[in-house]
Amino acid sequence: MKEDARERLLTAAYELFSRHGVQAVGIDAIIERSGVARQTMYRHFASKQDLVLAFMERREQVWTLDWLAAEVRRRARSPRGRLLAVFDVFDEWFRAPGFEGCSFINVMLEHPDADHPLHRAATEHLARIRELLIELAVAADIADPEPFARQWHILMKGSIVAAGEGDRDAAQRARQMGELLLDAAPTRSGRRADSALAA
Repeated sequence: MKEDARERLLTAAYELFSRHGVQAVGIDAIIERSGVARQTMYRHFASKQDLVLAFMERREQVWTLDWLAAEVRRRARSPRGRLLAVFDVFDEWFRAPGFEGCSFINVMLEHPDADHPLHRAATEHLARIRELLIELAVAADIADPEPFARQWHILMKGSIVAAGEGDRDAAQRARQMGELLLDAAPTRSGRRADSALAA
């Protein structure tokens, strides 16, 4: 029962925080959605901040690993193809009725103080997305995988913000820029990246 109460709280927080942001959602809304008593909630999460930290951990598992990374692997075989597949996945996400943007970006912007625990946690989760991109860049023979991953991540984050502005074609535009970036990226073998092999 204790684990069930914690899971209900985290599920409610995930749904509300993902859709409405952290600042706009109060503890009362989470308690009402979860059906868990306030006293029980504070036994599992000492503060709203603790609940937000748990939410971001869950978001990384559900969004970054179980959805984005898994879909990228499923849609393409080559490392270059998988890099570009990020934007194919995003294209469907941006056009979905429930598009909610990136929770890590949202939390980071809602807590702009770089020393705030939630800001730090959000940037750490974003950094782990770049680790996945670095792995793909290494596999794609990119000569400088870490700077390349940062460039690719800028395309990803920029497209998310553009989609939030209403540009539902943002992922397609980012994919086109990604193809140019791949074409220009030096490789360890000295061969120029061939975007035609990325499909």
